[in-house]
Amino acid sequence: MTEAFSTAASQRPAPRGRIDKRQAILDAAFTVFAREGYANACVKEIAAEARVAKPTVYNHLNDKANLFHHAVKLAAESALAENLRVVERLAAATGELRGTLEEVGHHLLRCYCSDRSRALRRLLLAEAHRFPDLLETLQTAGTSRVTEALADRFARLTLSGSLHTPDPGGAAEQYVALLTGPAEARSRFGTRQVPDEDLQALARAAADTFYSAFGPPAAALQADRSG
Repeated sequence: MTEAFSTAASQRPAPRGRIDKRQAILDAAFTVFAREGYANACVKEIAAEARVAKPTVYNHLNDKANLFHHAVKLAAESALAENLRVVERLAAATGELRGTLEEVGHHLLRCYCSDRSRALRRLLLAEAHRFPDLLETLQTAGTSRVTEALADRFARLTLSGSLHTPDPGGAAEQYVALLTGPAEARSRFGTRQVPDEDLQALARAAADTFYSAFGPPAAALQADRSG
């Protein structure tokens, strides 16, 4: 009877205030870790950033390592959700697909080059030796999920005749590389901001290159003739 009661209680939704407080703690933890690094960050500073008492932090997340793990994971999940929403714009692509590819690429780059995303990548690289499982998990759940979503969209667009991608997965990897490769160089490996007009130009160039390679045969033939 006691065991059944405990199980039912554990499945009961947490109070809204507790969820909000946990969110505030994790957001504050990410801010402090990004600013100070894992080694120099302290729970007292995280509590002050979240405007809660230090014991409250421990009540929610036990210790600094657990804080880091969950704060980084939450930041990555937020970025992933935004990227997947952007990729879904390809599902409603009508008319000139190249323009939609440019728009999607621009939004993906804005997320990739945002302060939060750059801080996330720096943290993961700096602490990979301390949290190797986290790096692998986030790479699989993050970059791979976006590439898989793009591959699915490209496969559907190929079936409709809007694209010609015999290998949608490979095409998705190349599209991501066309975006992130130049962006990484322009940002000096995430150490400086890239102006939005530069991101727009990178998205335009990526869309041009991708569509020239994977556009429908008629579009490729027209491009050859115009060239």
